[in-house]
Amino acid sequence: MQVLEKLDYNPNLSLCLGFFDGVHQGHKVVLRNSVNLAKQSGLKSAVITFKEHPLCYLQNRTPQYIIPPEDRIELMAAQGIDYIYLLNFDEDIADLIAVDYLKEVLIKYFKPKFITTGFNHFFGAGKKGDAAMLRAYQNEYGYKYFEIPPITYDNTLISSSKIRQLVSEGAMENIKNLLGTHFYVKGRVITGNRIGRTISFPTANLKYPDNIIKASRGVYIASVEFDTYKYPAIVNLGKRPTIQGAEHNLLLEAHLLDFNENIYDKDIKVCFLKKIRNEQKFNSLPELKSQLVRDEQVAKDFFAQNKAV
Repeated sequence: MQVLEKLDYNPNLSLCLGFFDGVHQGHKVVLRNSVNLAKQSGLKSAVITFKEHPLCYLQNRTPQYIIPPEDRIELMAAQGIDYIYLLNFDEDIADLIAVDYLKEVLIKYFKPKFITTGFNHFFGAGKKGDAAMLRAYQNEYGYKYFEIPPITYDNTLISSSKIRQLVSEGAMENIKNLLGTHFYVKGRVITGNRIGRTISFPTANLKYPDNIIKASRGVYIASVEFDTYKYPAIVNLGKRPTIQGAEHNLLLEAHLLDFNENIYDKDIKVCFLKKIRNEQKFNSLPELKSQLVRDEQVAKDFFAQNKAV
């Protein structure tokens, strides 16, 4: 698989169009359709996508992705895609009307044999390009168009919007069937104020990534991965209202169950499994400790019943 950051002449491909934030189960159907068409015809497959979501440019938004950008690339590649064109969404792209984007980008550079998109894919200025346009031009430009219909799980539409909603609500146990994995964040463990150690609850602390959608604040049952191992944990995501003088930035504090090793400066991955409760302020550290003991028991009961998590 090759990642290319500029357009080049690469004809006779099976193209796949989309941003694919999360590379969720619906996205995978779109990607695999493009790959399968290529293999059946002895061709190569390619994704045409962007480094940043178009809304970051169009509405001057700070990115809030479901998964880290580097993981998006890896997951697309894992579907068997041969080329990923990772383009800048800039003024030149933003100003192209849909038919010009089709002719001056897709046809000019790729002369595709196949184009695959999801049912809700739009392109061109004002989002005027859609499945109907791609279908209408297929005979003129010699490609065959495939529109992937909505993919559902348990009568729920699998979409990035739905996954974002679940993350923001803290409904983590409903995400895996849509995303294909638990919602997670990654980062390097930083030194905290060590308050947790004074109440027998040491934590591995991460700054919550700025470019990842914010989960609702509170305490979660979680799985922490590092050095190829997974450890059961409880995680507090919040601004530590009980700790006087604590920072007010969003902080993730992971307490690994039955674990007491030093993991400062290690890169870890925290998978959110289930929310236990919302963030709350306690009147004292002993009161906080009593609640954490209860939270820990809830987590241990959960892992006893869900050994395969």
